[in-house]
Amino acid sequence: MSEWFKQAADGRLTLTLHIQPGAKKTEFAGLHGDALKIRLAAPPVDGKANEALIRFVADQLGLAKSAVNLKSGQTSRRKVLEVIGATAEAVARFAQAE
Repeated sequence: MSEWFKQAADGRLTLTLHIQPGAKKTEFAGLHGDALKIRLAAPPVDGKANEALIRFVADQLGLAKSAVNLKSGQTSRRKVLEVIGATAEAVARFAQAE
């Protein structure tokens, strides 16, 4: 299992992400140390980047936005998301999506 995500006994996944807001388009950008880098087209203003991140991850996993929660990093580039209802295999494909 990769360092940037972990699966708890109850099936919840924790994702460690490095976010680059204000990019040309929203996309996965490979690994950045022990985190998965995601470029977001949304600006880092008034929580817009956080909303875009949650929507992007939920869409990529085919989940409702309510299944993805921002656990930490509200104002930081380094964020931790909690995902409910996704498989570790589906999340692992993110790193190959570049």
